[in-house]
Amino acid sequence: MKVLLKDTTVLDPLSPYHEESVDILIENGFFKQIAKEIKASEDMKVITFPNLSCSQGWFDSSVSFGEPGYEERETLLHGLNVAARSGFTSIALQPDTNPIIDTNAAVGFITGKTVHNPVKVYPIGALTVKSDGVDLAELYDMCQAGAIAFGDHKKAIENPTLLKLALLYVQNFDGLVISYPQDNAIAGHGMVHEEEQSTLLGLKGIPALAEELQIARDLSILEYTGGKLHIPTISTQKSVELIRDAKAKGLQVSCSVTVHHLILTDQELTTFDTRYKVLPPLRTSSDTTALINGIEDGTIDMITTDHQPIDIENKKVEFDHAKYGTLGLESAFGILNNLIGTTTALKMLTQGKTIFGIKPVPIEIGNPVDIALFNTKGKGKFTKEKVLSTSKNSAFFGKETQGEVYGIIAHSHIIVNT
Repeated sequence: MKVLLKDTTVLDPLSPYHEESVDILIENGFFKQIAKEIKASEDMKVITFPNLSCSQGWFDSSVSFGEPGYEERETLLHGLNVAARSGFTSIALQPDTNPIIDTNAAVGFITGKTVHNPVKVYPIGALTVKSDGVDLAELYDMCQAGAIAFGDHKKAIENPTLLKLALLYVQNFDGLVISYPQDNAIAGHGMVHEEEQSTLLGLKGIPALAEELQIARDLSILEYTGGKLHIPTISTQKSVELIRDAKAKGLQVSCSVTVHHLILTDQELTTFDTRYKVLPPLRTSSDTTALINGIEDGTIDMITTDHQPIDIENKKVEFDHAKYGTLGLESAFGILNNLIGTTTALKMLTQGKTIFGIKPVPIEIGNPVDIALFNTKGKGKFTKEKVLSTSKNSAFFGKETQGEVYGIIAHSHIIVNT
């Protein structure tokens, strides 16, 4: 199959065509020709969009769907279609399914069911059996089956010896350990950020200290053991400082921040809307400023949507009883492009691949095609009508966006919005 992209601006610093407006001929899934103008022929499928740009396909380091076990929230195939139409060509899938992804067979189920999908799925294996925090799971076996990292989603490693053993063990096969940053003894039964707003609303708080103590502990263990540690979804100013200092020491630590922690604060909670009940909790404006500064100076390695579909029965309830999580795939590019600009947004949506051991594929003749298609211009607002997921629990309704995602071309598939 031949596909011709007309008048496309390439936004890929690794490509020799970076920031050039070109025509791109794709044949059998590879870049065949890239030039200022390529004449269309009858055997080509011609794709044109207003103000079309393309970049390397985007990667999300933390996505949950539901299948197996919670298909009412989102099935694998429908969720991957949402990812594709949102510009993502690869995702790291969290193990919070039923059963938990904690064996090579469970990893094999995910890879087998998604092997022919245009969006490449990289399972994250649970660090502990059933994610119960007691015994290490079959880490090496899961690695052999295709798991790219190991962590218990939204569950802290309470036992420091367990983290020490995990970091030592995975060095045998260059594995990556994910440690969720929350000291549960400090967090207690909190649900929102502990400060003035939680007091005014009468909601139990989770202090920033809960995150920062856990990160300080984990970094000390990492310094002792060596290995590679990823700290997901940091949310406080002090967390940024701790990781910045650790990187200056030469520790192999990486971290991510969510889209919603960059744009939303605990001020959103005044209506008790459960769409804003997330983990870590929404913090303060000073924290969002520190997180954006952490992106700009390179402390924060990637931005994740932390996409978490939750069915209406578990969101349209009292705040105390609602489950944590928000959608994020559909709104990610528009929100980020408006907030931090196209160059930084694309960088933060692509460079995380290397940390998870995924080789980047530049836009260059002879390479396989793995690209996102989008428009960088045009202001708008994210609305419920733009939600593609089965669940509708987005925290971004009414937030300003810029640009539009057209879709992806990856792994010999074309998925574009019409």
